[in-house]
Amino acid sequence: MAYTDKDIAALKAAIATGATKVRFADNREVTYRTLAEMRSILAGMQAEVTGRGQTNRYVAGYRSNLS
Repeated sequence: MAYTDKDIAALKAAIATGATKVRFADNREVTYRTLAEMRSILAGMQAEVTGRGQTNRYVAGYRSNLS
């Protein structure tokens, strides 16, 4: 699912007020069980929006100096 900055703001506002039910911009309503669950979801949302959720790939190179 693609999260938006508005989704992040809505979840942050709920965390700040102690609410466990969040209504997002697209009218989805989610009820979370714990504050820890909300913080975990928030971290994932932020990682996805900022692109930190992407993995880096490294490819080893080889150069022969046998000319």
